[in-house]
Amino acid sequence: MQEKLASFSIKNWADDDKPREKLVQKGCFVLSDAELIAILIGSGSRDESAVELAKRILASVGHNLNELGKLSVNQLMRFKGIGEAKAVSIAAALEMGRRRRTDDTKKITAITSSKDAFELLYPLIGELPHEEFWILYLNNSNKVVHKSQLSKGGITGTLVDVRLVMKQALELGAVGIILAHNHPSGTLKPSLADKQITEKLKKASEALDIRVLDHLIVAQHQYLSFADKGIL
Repeated sequence: MQEKLASFSIKNWADDDKPREKLVQKGCFVLSDAELIAILIGSGSRDESAVELAKRILASVGHNLNELGKLSVNQLMRFKGIGEAKAVSIAAALEMGRRRRTDDTKKITAITSSKDAFELLYPLIGELPHEEFWILYLNNSNKVVHKSQLSKGGITGTLVDVRLVMKQALELGAVGIILAHNHPSGTLKPSLADKQITEKLKKASEALDIRVLDHLIVAQHQYLSFADKGIL
């Protein structure tokens, strides 16, 4: 049995099938997602190779790396052939990718479009399994002076503390705010509660000469902009 298991180890594969050697010789861009994950886990189970195991894991999340990144270590360990060490390696690698995207957003110096706002917000809420509502506070140069989480969990009008939002805007000297929340379900359709919150904050901000510039719904790698759709 140990002999059979050893045969599935990457080091025992034919040279043309070794993803590690392929990466060194040809670069990481030529490897498939399954081959990259196979490098992380090193070996499969006694019944399948590391690449086959990686393909099975990817298939369970619709071959979507963002969905894979949402799985906890315990969830990854439910796959036969994935122990704690392998699960930790996968989780750590995907977290590094998320942090890399976060670093890229630091290049954004000012919000000039809904896409800029999305790029800034995606690392914060794009891959969360639950809903969160955030506010970006902007100065008169459209630079983000502060990012604030307004609520976590389900979104209803009762969770919005308008006074706190306006107080923070005044303290920061913000002249504009961008509202944003995520839809883990993947739908981009705004709910009645989404529209009510937008209207509530818009009316409150107008009295203080502060503009609600946009409200973004973030879902996976997509987003909906209230401003772009003309429903702000």
